[in-house]
Parts: sequence; structure tokens; C-alpha cells
Amino acid sequence: MLVVRPAGPGDFDALMELAVLSGRGFTSLPEDEATLKQRLALSAASFSGELAPLEAWYSLMLEDSETGEVLGVAGVKAAVGLKRPFFSFRVVTMTQFSSAIHTRFDHSALVLVNECSGWSEVGSLFLRPERRGGGAGSLLSRARYLLMAAAPERFNDMVLSELRGWFDEDGTCPFWETVGCRFFRLPFDQADLMSASTDGQFILDLAPRHPIYLEVLPKPVQDAVGRVHREGEPARAMLEQEGFRPQNLVDIFDAGPTMAARRDDIRTIRTSRVGRARQVETVEGQTMLISRDAIGDFRAVRAPASLDGEDISISAPTAAALGVVEGDLLRTAL
Repeated sequence: MLVVRPAGPGDFDALMELAVLSGRGFTSLPEDEATLKQRLALSAASFSGELAPLEAWYSLMLEDSETGEVLGVAGVKAAVGLKRPFFSFRVVTMTQFSSAIHTRFDHSALVLVNECSGWSEVGSLFLRPERRGGGAGSLLSRARYLLMAAAPERFNDMVLSELRGWFDEDGTCPFWETVGCRFFRLPFDQADLMSASTDGQFILDLAPRHPIYLEVLPKPVQDAVGRVHREGEPARAMLEQEGFRPQNLVDIFDAGPTMAARRDDIRTIRTSRVGRARQVETVEGQTMLISRDAIGDFRAVRAPASLDGEDISISAPTAAALGVVEGDLLRTAL
């Protein structure tokens, strides 16, 4: 059975392997030992309640309960932009009119903004390529919302997700090579690692302060603005199913799109139900998402369950995978 569980320091080797597999531009999974170890320590402290709620960053691992193999990772940040700016480019329309020649011009431009401070973020979603499909990605992705539903007061009313931007087949990021590197004067990989592993002061110092007109950029670069990486299309589809929508905001490095939704409008959260665990020999019900309704002991699976009033009937293997006994609070979602 596949189980989503909290990540901790013991997951370093598995997380590093996932980081290597994720490839270029996956900012939240850098191939950097110190950063990943810090991420796992932060996750453990977040789940144990050692951190202030807004400082929490929860990392979740998808694990095969029979083999112990880690198949994927996902994360939830309680809040972004509180200790360091959370910069994006907003795609705006700038209008100019000349009465002398009776001509109006509408120009699309990128303007540096810091609009999402305090919002929660779901991200870091990555599965081993050979384990994609069959519902594994959906389980891992939607488990993040069940985690948020377990303690909504720990998260913002708005939830965002940044998707990886477009890279050519040779690994080149058109937007970075034409725009980003002109301001930061760094190779993409170095800037990407610094974004994930430092306080981001270099972004505050060097990011462009004036509008960037898209019309002056080469057509392939214009087309890359707001375009999702080929491997990010399934993630975008799952976000859309949950009610996330584009915000006309793009990443300042690779121009990948930002999507967002109101926390309580996210489909998995809005339609979830809470009940008490009841273990039965035979479950006559639908296969659904089931999680422990508590942050500290959070676990999630996809398994058959039946709802009867305030009871949620599950099998013994499901109870074991979740680590629950009779009467523990569970949350379900179809």
C-alpha cells in the first residue's frame, strides 16, 4: 500500500535521489546536501510543533509500505514572503495613446511585484518517473490539502503554487538566457541554488526595478512566459481540478506560471468529511483518500472506506498503514 507520511532527517538519501532525478529548474529540490538536510530538519520540527505556525514547512514522502521505498515528495509552506520577499513578475498591459497620430498601443510588460506575502504554498511535488500514473501522483498531491484541512488555522486563506517554467530540449531556459542572466550575471543553476539555499538578498539587490516590455524580446522567449515545463503539465491539471487558477504572475527566473486558490475553496478540502475510525473485516465502500486528521501524526492513503454517520469503516491493513485505532479521527475525500 502507498502511504504519504511526514519527512524527517532519515529521508536524506531518498530525497537527494529525487532531487537528482527532478532535473534543472526544480528550485525546491536542489542537489545540495546542506539545503536538503536543513529542509528535512525543518519538516521534522514543523510536524512536531516546535516552530511558530507561520514558520512551518511540511515535507511529505510517498512510501511503499511493503518495501519502504520512497517514491515521491511534496511540500506545504505555511507562509511565504515573511522573512524574505517573494518576488514575481506580474504580466500587465500598458496602454499608450498618441493624439497626434490617433493611434493607441497596448504593450504587455513584466513588472516586479511582491504580492503574495503571507500566502501558503503547495509545491515540491515530484514522483519517480517509473511510478507515475495509477493514482500515486494524485494521492501525494491531494494529501497536502488533507494536511491543511487538519489544522486550517495554521495556513493562510490563500494558497499558491509555482509551476516550473519552460526549458528547451537541450536544458536551456529561454527566459533566463535572454532576461534573467542580464540582471543577475549568473548561470541559471547557480542562481537557482542560491534562491533555494540563501536568504535571497541577491534577488532583492539585483532584480529589475523597471517594466520589461515583452515585444522587445525574441518570439521564443515571449512564448515561454507563463508556459509550463513539459513535465509539469500533469501537476497543472491536478491544480486545475482542485480549483487553482493562473494569477498573471510568473517566476522571475524561468517565467513559470503561479496558480492560486482560496484555501477553503480547494476541492479536496471543501468536500472532505471527518469521522471516527472503525475497523471492520470487510469494507463495502468506495476507494477514497483517507488521512489521520492531525498534523503531528499525519498519514494518508488511498483505500476502500465506508461512511456511516460519524463512523468511517476501514480494513485492518488500512488502519495499520495509517497508524490508527478505533475512535481516532479520520478525514476522507473522494
